[in-house]
Amino acid sequence: MALAANGDNRLTLLDRITLNLPSEIPVTTATPIGFIQNEVVLFWPLLVEALGFNPQFPLHLRPETEQDLATQLWQPRLDDGSMAVPGWNGPQTVRRSLDFLQLAAQAGIPAEDLAVILPEGMPPGLAPRETWAAIGEALVSWRDRCLSQGFLTYGITTELYWRHLLHHPTYLAKLPQRFQGFGLDDLDEYPGIFKAVVETWLSQDIAGAVTWNPQGKVRLGVGADPDALITLQPQATVTETLTGADRTGFATPEDWVQMVQDPTVLPTPLGAVQVIQTTARGELLRATADAVIAGVQDQGFHPSEIAVIGPGFDAIARYTLAKILINQGIPVESLNDQRPLVSSPLIRALLTLIPFVYPGLGRQLDPESVAEMLIVLSQTTSTDPSQPWIDRVQIDPVRAELIVDHCFHPDPEQPDLLAVTEFPRWDRLGYQAVEAYDRLRQWLDSQRQARQQRLLTSPVMLLDRAINHFLWQGVLPYDQLAALRELMETAQHFWEVERRRQQQQRSGGEAEPPNRAEERFLSLLHQGIVTANPFPVKPLNRQQQGVILSTVFQYRSQRLAHRWQLWLDAGSPRWLTGDDALLGYPLFLQGWSGRPWTLAFVEQAHEARLERILRDLLSRTTGQVTLCHSDLAVNGQEQTGPLLPLLLAQAEAAGVADGSEPQVRLT
Repeated sequence: MALAANGDNRLTLLDRITLNLPSEIPVTTATPIGFIQNEVVLFWPLLVEALGFNPQFPLHLRPETEQDLATQLWQPRLDDGSMAVPGWNGPQTVRRSLDFLQLAAQAGIPAEDLAVILPEGMPPGLAPRETWAAIGEALVSWRDRCLSQGFLTYGITTELYWRHLLHHPTYLAKLPQRFQGFGLDDLDEYPGIFKAVVETWLSQDIAGAVTWNPQGKVRLGVGADPDALITLQPQATVTETLTGADRTGFATPEDWVQMVQDPTVLPTPLGAVQVIQTTARGELLRATADAVIAGVQDQGFHPSEIAVIGPGFDAIARYTLAKILINQGIPVESLNDQRPLVSSPLIRALLTLIPFVYPGLGRQLDPESVAEMLIVLSQTTSTDPSQPWIDRVQIDPVRAELIVDHCFHPDPEQPDLLAVTEFPRWDRLGYQAVEAYDRLRQWLDSQRQARQQRLLTSPVMLLDRAINHFLWQGVLPYDQLAALRELMETAQHFWEVERRRQQQQRSGGEAEPPNRAEERFLSLLHQGIVTANPFPVKPLNRQQQGVILSTVFQYRSQRLAHRWQLWLDAGSPRWLTGDDALLGYPLFLQGWSGRPWTLAFVEQAHEARLERILRDLLSRTTGQVTLCHSDLAVNGQEQTGPLLPLLLAQAEAAGVADGSEPQVRLT
């Protein structure tokens, strides 16, 4: 059994194991939560027998479906204000409450204890103690409801594993028969319960090996508890310390950290570090892209050797950098771009089809979305994904607006697209646009007939037919393919859960209003809860990849290393604060003092995190680092982040080298 911290790393680890182990040795790879899910499903009959569950096969809920069903269960509590936290809206309250359940499960804390831990540990000014106690009680009721219906979430599955399965006699007896050894890669990224898991494996005479990154702890704040797991180190019989890459061109990481933590320290030249400084952020994006272009065209860098890393990557920065580089023939890969699925015009167009086929959903439509659908679904076949979409559409925006103004018939029950002749001057549309519009109308009519004949059992089939009919003839860019994959995965899972719920409602004498599921599905996606991150597939050849655009958290999580790193927004305060931790996570660490979460603890955690980031990023490059800084942020405010001493150190070093006044130079 070999575990890796996340799905992408698991695929990489599997490739390495396959190349270095004989084929006759069977190896199972998984992520920590994937391993727990597999074990709970495999030994589900033991749990049914021990806990008296309803004997039905378990069904895992995706996070967005979990939030939807929890909102339905807690709606009375949300309406009466018993779970209300000042400053939080309804979806935030539900999502953060569910995060508490997951954090508790990963820490080995029973859900029943949340009603005590939350009032004791959350900051007093955030909400009354009664609110936190009510949230803890609501989480227990949610867990019990899921188990009664055969639904599992990440948090519930984890609690079932450590609390009921890990020490079950039958499970313990089967472990040595299934696994003779285990390997845990980057144990510092695992939940705290893996201390008990490793100790159980060792007690069953299963040999193991683990790796540990002292400067890692990337997932601290999202479920990992490195300080709890480091206590396993004394049990190691062999310890090997790996040396880092040769970075003779840089100042030591200790110098970087010291200058950042103590501004009074005399600046030290950082070595192979360049600085790009501008006044406005727009200028910075252009200068950063120009530097990458020069590096590829003049300095011999391969695009796969370059990474642009920032504490946060907004859509404007991703689009601007990608657009400039692609126009110069330099490929770009945006790492785990977690935008809402509905932000894709392709996805919005497909969702707009559903109200035209399923009655009672007309209020979900508006003229703008219908016009967008006409444009997107009128694209012609293309073998060149880089060709601008406007050159491939048969219904341009102007004609789409004219058609919608005269031919779109809004209706709450059954909206429709009327014949083009309803437009008195339909001849102005042109033959191409009229043909494309008529084909779309004919396709919608055929789908309505299929639904009436019960040939469309769910909107999943409608979406699949639409993708095959309108989009699958040409070559789509990777980001659009990823969005389509995530849409289909989300839709298939949603209706799988719906079938389970409808069966239980029928057996209990309940009935959901017609098309309520379709309405909830559209609402779920339009809220922006679902992001375009489909199940990971085998990564492409690194040499075929382009310039990486990534946040610091994503870059470190993927264990990437590049010859040239460009640190975007080097003056941003987000290098210190970040946004990659769940609210209240300190309460679920083994080292929690039992006292309320304080501002002093937050500041200490931020400083320790920044030190780990500096050391970790420096260990992942052997070439050069470029600090990219703009005096003004996106909102126009001056940037005074924690890395400014590094910029000043390089400015002074540049001034001493050429005999001029110290200043930050523009590369």
